[in-house]
Amino acid sequence: MPTMDRLITIHQPKRLEIGVGAAAKVGDWAHFAQRPLIIASGPTAQYVDRLGLAGEIKVIENVPPEPDLPAFEAVLDEARAHNPDLIVGLGGGSVLDIAKLVAALWNSPQTLTDVVGPNKVAGRDTPLVQVATTAGTGSEAGIRALITDPVSKSKLAVESPHLIADLAVLDPELTYSVPPAVTAATGVDAMAHCVEAFTNIKSHDLIDSYARMGFGLVGKYLKRAVEDGTDSEARAGMMLASYYGGICLGPVNTAAGHALAYPLGTRLSLPHGLANAIIFPHVLAFNQPVATAKTAEVAEALGLRNAGSQDALKAAAFEFCRDLGIEMHLKSLGANEADLGAWAEEAHAIRRLMDNNPRDMSVDQVHAIYRDAF
Repeated sequence: MPTMDRLITIHQPKRLEIGVGAAAKVGDWAHFAQRPLIIASGPTAQYVDRLGLAGEIKVIENVPPEPDLPAFEAVLDEARAHNPDLIVGLGGGSVLDIAKLVAALWNSPQTLTDVVGPNKVAGRDTPLVQVATTAGTGSEAGIRALITDPVSKSKLAVESPHLIADLAVLDPELTYSVPPAVTAATGVDAMAHCVEAFTNIKSHDLIDSYARMGFGLVGKYLKRAVEDGTDSEARAGMMLASYYGGICLGPVNTAAGHALAYPLGTRLSLPHGLANAIIFPHVLAFNQPVATAKTAEVAEALGLRNAGSQDALKAAAFEFCRDLGIEMHLKSLGANEADLGAWAEEAHAIRRLMDNNPRDMSVDQVHAIYRDAF
């Protein structure tokens, strides 16, 4: 159905710097900052000096993958003690999400639980810079942040235009050291953002254009980036694909693929990109009967050959991911088959995503996908 006339709102960073050496632009832009706070993870703290910041710099470098509420609160306490005039996220999606929330809440009376959901953040006074060091989540482009609830093991999703970056930086040199397996999994995550928005019931012609560019770049550059981590053109192409995926998440969002991936992250502690890669072939094929033309576009862009039927498409997409070096079986990653039914119910209950899927999916069908991926 035509979607050109459906009302949507797109938020993007006020400024984007992309290309080799772009990280050095941060210091020029943030000449006003006297007390910068840089939020990083262990591996990404090595890039702090490249930002060219001055003043009394505080670096927090212990943000874990898939951070939970206590991890966020610990960073928030350190931020309040520093009294920053600039927040910089320097890392992958988890780091960038933490940076968004810290920038909005460190000097606010609101708590994280106050702002879970759409448009509940009251505002933000502190400038925010997002420097991506992976190419997957597209968090530097978006208005969402996710934190794991340690009790329910569910994702707490905050969505607000106050979380958008003032400056986003995509410097391919910062991704050179990302290992091939991580490059592959995060690249499939970027692709999944684009594909799930493209085939979404809330799809829009404008977002379709970003999605097409995104998964087209993945088809062109992901294999190259995996094979040669210092291929700056491929790395830049993947960072741009990830950025486009982040834009897709704003007005459209993901669907069943991400809903099924979330329990794998919270229950198995799998990295988000890996969880999405495992699920991707199964949901792509599941949706094919109701999104035939768009699925064919995706298959062509990724070079999936002889993928006309659902089974053939699933097999081709599986091979695409496996040939990148991604482990595609849950049993090899510590899953117990007896847990799959409970995970299926959990995934099915994530209605904010499942309701976006172009084809309705029952709990039994979710369970069947998990078994197939086992």
